[in-house]
Amino acid sequence: MATSGADAAALLRRGFAGQVLVPGDDGYDEHRRVWNAMVDRRPALIARCAGRDDVAAAIRLGRAQGLEIGVRCGGHSILGLPVADGCLMIDLTPMDAVTVDPGGRRARVQGGALLGALDRATQPYGLATTAGNVSHTGVGGLTLGGGMGWLARDYGLSCDNVASFELVTAEGDVLHVDAAEHADLFWGLRGGGGNFGVVTGFEFRLHQVGTRALLVDLYFPPGDAAAVLSGWRDLIADAPRRATLTAWVGTAGDWPHLPPELRGRPLASAGYVWVGDPDEGRRLLPALRDLGAPVAERVEELAYLDLQTMDDDAEGHLHRRYWKGHYFNEFPDDAVRAFLTRGAADAEAPFLPAASLQAYGGAIADVADAETAFSHRGTLVEFVAAARWSDPAEDAERIAAARRYAATLEPFAAGLYVNTLTDEGRQGVRRAYPEEKLARLTALKDRYDPGNVFRLNQNIPPTPRGRVRR
Repeated sequence: MATSGADAAALLRRGFAGQVLVPGDDGYDEHRRVWNAMVDRRPALIARCAGRDDVAAAIRLGRAQGLEIGVRCGGHSILGLPVADGCLMIDLTPMDAVTVDPGGRRARVQGGALLGALDRATQPYGLATTAGNVSHTGVGGLTLGGGMGWLARDYGLSCDNVASFELVTAEGDVLHVDAAEHADLFWGLRGGGGNFGVVTGFEFRLHQVGTRALLVDLYFPPGDAAAVLSGWRDLIADAPRRATLTAWVGTAGDWPHLPPELRGRPLASAGYVWVGDPDEGRRLLPALRDLGAPVAERVEELAYLDLQTMDDDAEGHLHRRYWKGHYFNEFPDDAVRAFLTRGAADAEAPFLPAASLQAYGGAIADVADAETAFSHRGTLVEFVAAARWSDPAEDAERIAAARRYAATLEPFAAGLYVNTLTDEGRQGVRRAYPEEKLARLTALKDRYDPGNVFRLNQNIPPTPRGRVRR
């Protein structure tokens, strides 16, 4: 066995097409960094893979040397799970190719590609598939957890649009996985996260969505917004599938669409995103305006690519982050009021996180819940409370405020999204998957990764050795 990261790196470099980095190498600090400045861990080595053979070699080397193995796609794990002190981090980001077949409406995407690369490759043809709302998120992490985005109500989640996967197992074998081949694994990869292997390739179905979108936000003082948000909630059931209804509460930034006197003030908003002809999307606007008189509004036509990048954070790696999430099958008036308070009696209290609601339904709910590992397809809205700050001295107070906020809404919740799990641990995984699905996912883990090689994730551990499964 190797006695140091440098020794292990020397072994891995033999026949390795990519780049192997150890502490002190140029680029090491850049490539261990993730989208949360609170995470500052030092892997023993980073294997920047050029293809599936490199991934297989890295897995075999890590197992032979007894190293923990983490897998980095876009680096958006809020806990920085793929990065552990002393681990071997498999970095897929050099594997970022996207190939589009416009006639067949298919995209083949390597496991390290970012969502922006997928969108940029498909949009010249007016095509897209469901992707998340931040373009520098990794395709792999988003899709394996489910994949919510602006197209989901019309075309299903990201995982619903995968035709096939290429996966490297814990043994270093390469599998083609689809509905006919390794069908059990195909079920588990659509929502079960990175528990069963390293996905090095995705084949996505694409849809003709055009290149235009409409963004609508109507702003209200939080104290006046309860009736508006209750009416907004009631619009979800009959809203066209091209509309994803959204709501938000927080402290306004220095945004040009707000008058100066509202910037830096607590505000709430109700609105929607429409993908397609903006004129058609405006037909929903009167119903929203009927809910109340806003103090400001934003009604903006966008290119789809601009929509997909509008929430990007150019300095994302410099910020400290924490979030909490819930799913709601219903969102009663008491939940609306709790949402608007942000977990505090005083709207001007320091360190309060912002929060958003995003509507589900439509094509998401068309898929039977048992058809994929992704769960809670009956969700009405998803809630995320997100804190972002720069000063390490604020860590404890920022995290505590987000937890308090989420706790006020937990009595109304019906589960949560595995991609918004943070430090909930095993209890959070149980909330993300019903008991019968968790049992099925555990059986998959027993079959494909009984040694829990892939455990630096929201982990589904295998059955303990010696315990008889019933």
